[in-house]
Amino acid sequence: MPNLTDCIEEYLKKLLALSSERYIEIQRRALARKFACVPSQINYVLERRFSLERGYLVESRRGGGGWIRIYRIETGQARPWREVMNSLNGNNFEPSRIRQLLKRMREEKIISMREARLLETVINDGIYDANGLSREKARELQHELLNEALEELLKVSY
Repeated sequence: MPNLTDCIEEYLKKLLALSSERYIEIQRRALARKFACVPSQINYVLERRFSLERGYLVESRRGGGGWIRIYRIETGQARPWREVMNSLNGNNFEPSRIRQLLKRMREEKIISMREARLLETVINDGIYDANGLSREKARELQHELLNEALEELLKVSY
């Protein structure tokens, strides 16, 4: 007999398969009610069963009108994106490394020339220097902006 986690996962996967959109949008509280569990159980399923490594991207907004969106990413697309996203984690964020990754992604036709140029704008030090940000603050902001931009590209890349 499948456990609750398996049942929630299967339910969400069925919704994705039936969806005419590229994602599904659910409410954590409503899903918890459907399965008679606490919302943290839903969080557990999303974190463990719907990760980027497994080919999913989860986006959420908390609060009264909050929602959760789950995007299914094709396996062929998830690997290069996962590599880029992983390179953005940690304190070793360097624009020169990101430029090399973007160049490779462009050469492999994972992103377009236009997308590469837009992403390179985010990591252009001149913008941050002109606004008087310290190198540390600039890197932090570049990291956050690039991560968000890549997630948006990932949603529509399949």
